[in-house]
Amino acid sequence: MATNHHRSPERQGMVQRLFVEHPRSLGMTWGGHGVGAVKIGAELIGAGCAAMVHAAVPGWFTDTAGKTVARIYDHIQSRKAGAADPDSWPDYEI
Repeated sequence: MATNHHRSPERQGMVQRLFVEHPRSLGMTWGGHGVGAVKIGAELIGAGCAAMVHAAVPGWFTDTAGKTVARIYDHIQSRKAGAADPDSWPDYEI
């Protein structure tokens, strides 16, 4: 059975928008962007869990969530500052 390996221009445009444009605008590959996004997401989930435990037991994880968010913010800002065109970056990046 023969298959058509040619994609329509509309589909190619959609693939570009969904998978290529954003990482490229940040100077990253799709894979590199994905690894970074998963890492940041996992750190934020951990910070959220620490905050929920802290809500129940205020003496535990007293600064874990805040320090995690501040560290991630600093990381993003340093990447933005080192970009070829920092003004084109969004205020946040994932």
